[in-house]
Amino acid sequence: MACGMCEAHMNDCIRANFAVKKVASSFKKGETVILAEQVPDEEALRKAITATGYALVSVTTEEAEERHGFHLFGKK
Repeated sequence: MACGMCEAHMNDCIRANFAVKKVASSFKKGETVILAEQVPDEEALRKAITATGYALVSVTTEEAEERHGFHLFGKK
């Protein structure tokens, strides 16, 4: 991601393809943080993100209060 519009494209992609409570992308940090009840399938994430022109670099999952949160690190 290189700009605010890239953040919006990534957020729209995640919202359109997965049931999430919240998604926030940061081009400065090079990451997207997703809060969801269930962690989406990593292969499905990779496919959806690749279709936007970005690459899924890694996934880190951690428990958050009463919901799951995980980080997606991607770059173009």
